[in-house]
Amino acid sequence: MRNTAKITTAVLAAGALTLGLSACGSDKDSDSGSGADANATLTVAATPTPQGEILTYIKDNLAEKAGLKLEVKEFTDYVTPNTAVQQGEVDANYFQHQPYLTDFNKKNGTDIVAVPGGTVHLEPLGLYSQGVKKLDDLKKGATIALPNDTTNEARALKLLAANGLIELKEGVGYDATPKDVTGNPKNLKFKELEAAQLPRSLADVDAAVINGNYALEADLSPAKDALVAESAQDNPYANFLAVKKGNEDDPRVEKLAKLLTSPEVKKFIEDKYDGAVIAAF
Repeated sequence: MRNTAKITTAVLAAGALTLGLSACGSDKDSDSGSGADANATLTVAATPTPQGEILTYIKDNLAEKAGLKLEVKEFTDYVTPNTAVQQGEVDANYFQHQPYLTDFNKKNGTDIVAVPGGTVHLEPLGLYSQGVKKLDDLKKGATIALPNDTTNEARALKLLAANGLIELKEGVGYDATPKDVTGNPKNLKFKELEAAQLPRSLADVDAAVINGNYALEADLSPAKDALVAESAQDNPYANFLAVKKGNEDDPRVEKLAKLLTSPEVKKFIEDKYDGAVIAAF
């Protein structure tokens, strides 16, 4: 089975962020870019589903033939995979989209970049409920849980606006919050929670906007269970492989980037996830 290192609390993630971002680079920082050992193991941080599963498929089926030694480390939050890359604890990560990375770098002074080669997959954000079967059945005053990180909260609000539940201030971008709601005919209330907690919140709220990876881990399918889900067309939230700036030309990273956008991985995504995860290449 895959080598996992699950970090489950926001406290640990915040601690890693506080202690590590200002520190000098680790030994791995000197082993970057074209100077990296092409035969060394490439360690990649990922959230378990679907990123960890996709990486494990590559490790078990494609990596050896490509001359790549791959180790997958799984984390259940959205902070530690970036702090681990910044500090050199791992070589790369695979869990995020560009709006999130841009916001993270800006807030934390990090210099993490997308690896050239394009995006890999999209996990459609969906609105889920245990008690409501149709969007029209949401009652006035209903409480909807939202992810509390900046870009995914904005993404959730845009999903609600696109389906007529709310109206947002004109021109609002990837940092929209409930304060930017200008129309709310159902007088919906919003509860902001860490993204990983959203599936567990369904028993306590009327509905929740849940990120695709956490929905899958909770056996929820955006294609089958969501009241509404994002469209894949022109969607900026596709995930990609990322590294600390300067490590983009690490030959091991280049090999993995190529494998992540291979026909074999595309077929794996299509066969395993049945529309709940969509290949973006």
